[in-house]
Amino acid sequence: MKWGQNSDRSGLDHLGFGLIILAILLWILGANVWNPLIFLGWGVLGLTYVRSMSTNKARRHQENIRFLKYWYPVQSKMTNEYRRFQAKREHRYFKCKQCKQKLRVPRKLNRVQVTCPKCRNSFIKESLNGKIRGIFANKSA
Repeated sequence: MKWGQNSDRSGLDHLGFGLIILAILLWILGANVWNPLIFLGWGVLGLTYVRSMSTNKARRHQENIRFLKYWYPVQSKMTNEYRRFQAKREHRYFKCKQCKQKLRVPRKLNRVQVTCPKCRNSFIKESLNGKIRGIFANKSA
């Protein structure tokens, strides 16, 4: 077998990259907060190496699927918060008082009647100024 053609190995997957990031964070925390975390970081990096050189692809794939089941909701939440932060200049975000649904309103409008698409609750909000004052209106059917 030639160098670089190790097709019988698992390689790095999402879990592998996550473990590398965890090892780096443990090294940083160990250097600044508590020294034994550095050794734990080396252990995580060793585990990553063993996983990447493993020939049991089916088991590594199942481990990666279990990791992704927990990682995708976190990634989705972080992406949504980042997009919300990017759109902060143009939109104002509110929560419906009944169903807690997040609602987005353009900032260009001073006073706007917001109707929740989920529960059809209607209320009036000011989206232009820094202060948020809500006036609860009758629920529209």
